[in-house]
Amino acid sequence: MTEAADKIPAVGETVRDRDRVGRVMGHVGPYVRLRPLSGGRDWDADPNHLRRLTPSELLSVLVAEANARSRQGR
Repeated sequence: MTEAADKIPAVGETVRDRDRVGRVMGHVGPYVRLRPLSGGRDWDADPNHLRRLTPSELLSVLVAEANARSRQGR
């Protein structure tokens, strides 16, 4: 696998795009299409700005989102 191919995350992977976290939904031209983990509007990201999350980072993000959802019902 080349370095360039290694840099582009696969569909379904969770990545950080600067200050946002999203799941890869697809690839559009030179961009990666991301969707927030909790749903919402997709956005296009430059693959050079993406970083795969470690398992502990992903767990932390998922727990934070679950906590936020639980507070919305109050």
